[in-house]
Amino acid sequence: MVTTRHSMRQGLRGARDRAGFTLVELLLVLAILATLAAIVIPKFAGRTEQAKLTAAKAQIANLGTALDSYEVDTGAYPSGNDGLRALLERPGNVDGWRGPYMKQDIPLDPWGHPYVYEFPGKRGENRYDLYSFGPDGRAGTDDDVTN
Repeated sequence: MVTTRHSMRQGLRGARDRAGFTLVELLLVLAILATLAAIVIPKFAGRTEQAKLTAAKAQIANLGTALDSYEVDTGAYPSGNDGLRALLERPGNVDGWRGPYMKQDIPLDPWGHPYVYEFPGKRGENRYDLYSFGPDGRAGTDDDVTN
């Protein structure tokens, strides 16, 4: 078989023409990726928020356990003035303190806000209120996480 320069150039040009993607093909791929992202991202976003709510509930439960231990040792829950710091540092006016009652510092809620501790609580004279303002960071809304 004899090849000429002309036939070699034709073969190379044809290979060059087929080497890339057309604009239509690229747009089609982008449309498919955008559709998949529109389906998948909201599902993961909902899971993230649910995980944060679960983490807040677990942290409130852990703080509640530490507060109960404090109450057993001292006979009362920390005053509203001492707050959750009383779990780490002995308040000056408390007898029987055997803390610290937390292994680490008092955590922030999953949204980066401090937990709110009140004693006496609004739900009872000998009870405390411990809560997070939730995702919106505002008190008294439906997304608050409480003990």
